[in-house]
Amino acid sequence: MAFEFTDNNFEETALADDTLAVVDFWAEWCGPCRMVTPIIEELSNDYEGKALIGKVNVDSNPEVSMKYGVRSIPTILFIKNGEIVDKQVGATSKASLESKIKAHL
Repeated sequence: MAFEFTDNNFEETALADDTLAVVDFWAEWCGPCRMVTPIIEELSNDYEGKALIGKVNVDSNPEVSMKYGVRSIPTILFIKNGEIVDKQVGATSKASLESKIKAHL
């Protein structure tokens, strides 16, 4: 299951070490977000122990969403060593996300 990032745990989880964090900013009312959700779930299982893959509900966690300038959802940030190393805005394929993950592992 995908990790649930929140305003409270974001810094110690997504930014904590050199593990790649893949963070999907989403909302329940967002159609394209619902298309990406099963992909994020699959990737979180596929890369368990190699990358931390999860989701941030923008409605419940406005601080982290604002801090990273998320204006469109879904937005997927790839974070390593506390820095954004890649970004995907809008719905995309599993293959596209997987290639970005592999590039940063």
